[in-house]
Amino acid sequence: MWSAAIGGTVKVSSRGNTRPVLLWSALVAGTGRGKGSALRAAHHVLDKSLGRFVATHTTSGITSGASMVNHLWEQQEATAETEHGRDVRALVVEEEWSEVLRRVKRDASFTTKLRAAWDGATLRNTTKEEAQEVRDPAMVLHCHVTPSDWSKYVGESEAAGGSYNRILPFLLGSVPMLDDDRVSLPKVDGSELSDAYGWATARPRVITLAEDARPLWRIVRRYARILGETLPENQAVDIERTAEQTVRVAACLAASECSETVTEEMLSAAFTLVRRSVQDAVRITKGATSPKVKRQSLTLEDKVRARIEMRGGRATSSQVLPYVGATAAEVKELPGIVVTVERAGKTGRPATVFTLRGDTPVHSQQSNRAPRPQPASAERRQNRTTVVRLDAYRPEPKQAPESAPEPQRSEPFADSNPFRALL
Repeated sequence: MWSAAIGGTVKVSSRGNTRPVLLWSALVAGTGRGKGSALRAAHHVLDKSLGRFVATHTTSGITSGASMVNHLWEQQEATAETEHGRDVRALVVEEEWSEVLRRVKRDASFTTKLRAAWDGATLRNTTKEEAQEVRDPAMVLHCHVTPSDWSKYVGESEAAGGSYNRILPFLLGSVPMLDDDRVSLPKVDGSELSDAYGWATARPRVITLAEDARPLWRIVRRYARILGETLPENQAVDIERTAEQTVRVAACLAASECSETVTEEMLSAAFTLVRRSVQDAVRITKGATSPKVKRQSLTLEDKVRARIEMRGGRATSSQVLPYVGATAAEVKELPGIVVTVERAGKTGRPATVFTLRGDTPVHSQQSNRAPRPQPASAERRQNRTTVVRLDAYRPEPKQAPESAPEPQRSEPFADSNPFRALL
C-alpha cells in the first residue's frame, strides 16, 4: 500500500539505472487462514496516514492486459487537468486471485503487460478505437491465493518468463488474535507517516544507496546469484529478482523516513523481509502449505493444568473440558487435579470445579485455602500485562464480586505462561 501511494513520484537508483519502487505481494495460505484479516490490519495501519489514497485508488478484477491499460488510461485522462496533474497510481487488490488466473489463461498479452507495469515501462492498448498509452505507470498488485492454486497457475514456464517472479510471496499461518471479536486493533498514530507521505509526493524524488550501504548491497547481489545457481531450476526462477526486490523495499523504508538515501540499516531490514519471501517461495514449490512450527506433545494433565492456571487456579468443567478433549471422568483420574462439586445456593445448579493439588510442583506455591475467583477486571489486567500484552480487551459480560481476593503467587506469571503450554 505504501509503495503504491508513493510510486508516482519516488524512484530508486542503483548501478546507474532508475526504477520505480513498486512492490507486488501475495499472501499464500489455505482457505480461512486469515488472509483477509491480515489485509484489514494493514489497511487499519495505513488508511488515515495516506489520506484518501486507498479509498480512491484501489481496484480489482483486472482480468486482461487490455483492461489493465484501460483502467490506468482512464485514470490518467480523468486527472490530466487537475491541480496535481496526471495520476496513474493504482492499487490492485485481488482477494480471489485464482479466479483471475483462470481467466487470464486466455489472454496472451496479460503477462507481457504485467511485466511492463512492474518495470514502469510504457503500456499501450491498440485494441480500442482510440489508441491508449500510459507512460510511467505506478500500479501495485496484491493478491491472495492458496498454495495449490499457486502451483497450478503460477507454473515454471510463467515464472521463467518473469511474469510472476516479480511478486513477493509470503506463506501465512493462522492469525487467531486478529479474528478474536474480544480484541480490537490498537489505535495507530500515523502522523509521522502522514508527513512522510506529503514529503514523498510533493515532487519527484530519486533515492540512492548511501556509501555505508554499498558493501551490504554487494553481499545481497552475491546472495541472489549463489542461491539461483544452487537451487533447482523450478525454484531458482522464482527468486531471480531478490536483489531488485531488496533495493525497492529499502527505498520504501527510506521514503517513510523522508530520506533520499538508503542506509545500511534500511538495506539490512529490507534484506530480512525479502529473504523471508525467498524461503517461502522455495517452500511453496516444494508443496508446503504453512510455516513449519515445532510442536511439543502435551499430556492430558498438562493441558488441564494450563487451562486451570489460565483461569487463576480455579476452572469449571465448561472452561476446561471442551478445550482438552476429555470427559470429566478422565480428568478426575489425574493425580494432580482436585475435582469438587459446588452448588450456588439451595436451588442453584451444581458445578464441577477443577483446581490443582497444593503439593504439585508445576504451579507456583499456593496458600492452604482453596483459591477463590478473582474479579474479571483484575484477570484482564493480569493477562494483558504479563501474558499476551495486547492493549485493548473488551469488557466481559459478567464480573465476579469485587470483594473476592486474588490468589497469591510467589513466581511471575510469565514464567508459567499457559498460552505457551496450549500452543
